[in-house]
Amino acid sequence: MILTEAEQARIAAAVARAEAETAGEIVPVITPASDPYADVALAWAVFIAFLALAALETAPAFYVALVDRVLGLWATQWTARAYFGLALSVALLKFTAMLALLQWRALRLWLTPTPIKRARVHARALTAFRLSAESRTTGRTGVVLYVSLAERKAEIIADSAIADRVSPDVWGEAMAALLGPLREGHLAEGMEAALAQIGAVLRQASPARAHDHNELPDGPILL
Repeated sequence: MILTEAEQARIAAAVARAEAETAGEIVPVITPASDPYADVALAWAVFIAFLALAALETAPAFYVALVDRVLGLWATQWTARAYFGLALSVALLKFTAMLALLQWRALRLWLTPTPIKRARVHARALTAFRLSAESRTTGRTGVVLYVSLAERKAEIIADSAIADRVSPDVWGEAMAALLGPLREGHLAEGMEAALAQIGAVLRQASPARAHDHNELPDGPILL
């Protein structure tokens, strides 16, 4: 479980506090990872297979002698078919081994370039925003705080009424308040700190209106 029931209650209470005195509605969304990065694992496996073929092409005599020594094929006469068979076997072995190794998510994430991770997190955050907050409030004042744990990245996306009044860089303090504790494994504490900062911004950008009511649930959405 990403969060215990007590931690979820703490975050819901932090949302309620942040929404006090503002027309803004905050939706916290938390996911273990924004993408499985299966395509990255496949790309690395293909790359390693081609790297093995390049090594065979660079020093064929060495590798043929190595195979002879390991398999005891001293008297075997190598044919063109045998050479191609060796190349195919090595490529398949390297491809399969690398693909199996990259089932370990920590390694797969480590080998995924940062721009790819950032783009996948942003895309998933946009989807979460469209499904949970966009156009779901009377004044279009919804804000999504999206946290992707595996990548240790977060996004804050606001609906049009807030986005028109708040520059994206204004959310920097909220992001800093979140990511510090998150990197140390203290998700609930980071969420509480970030929500307090978001609330401060919303009180300036979108103060509470008369007869305001809570339009979106306060509890975190766990994907």
